[in-house]
Order: sequence, then C-alpha cells, then structure tokens
Amino acid sequence: GRMAQDMTEKELLKMELDQLKKEVKNERQMVSKTGKELKEYIESMAGEDPLLKGVPEDKNPFKEKGGCTIS
Repeated sequence: GRMAQDMTEKELLKMELDQLKKEVKNERQMVSKTGKELKEYIESMAGEDPLLKGVPEDKNPFKEKGGCTIS
C-alpha cells in the first residue's frame, strides 16, 4: 500500500470508513466483566510466565555465548 502522506483526504477517509465497518461487527462486552476474566487468566498463567519467573540459563536462546575482550 501507499504511505498515508501520499494519499488524498478522500482516500484516507475511505480507509477509515472501511476500518470502522470492520470494527462495528466486533462483539462488545462490559469492561467490568472482561477485566475480571482477564485478571483471572493472567493470575492462572503467572506460574508459567517467563517474564515473572525468569528463563533457566540452559534454555535461554539469547544467552551470551562468550565474553569479549578489549585490547
């Protein structure tokens, strides 16, 4: 696609309208309900979350393979 700055106002408005047509089909729910469900899900998965419990050194694909020396 073309960059937004290269598009006419009419093209930009059509893009926005197309997006809104897609979004209006989304099923909506109360945040009071979904927020509670989201919190429960996050808490139930916390034991498996590498951001909370860390990654074992032997399973870390990004571990440094060696140091570097500056001479």
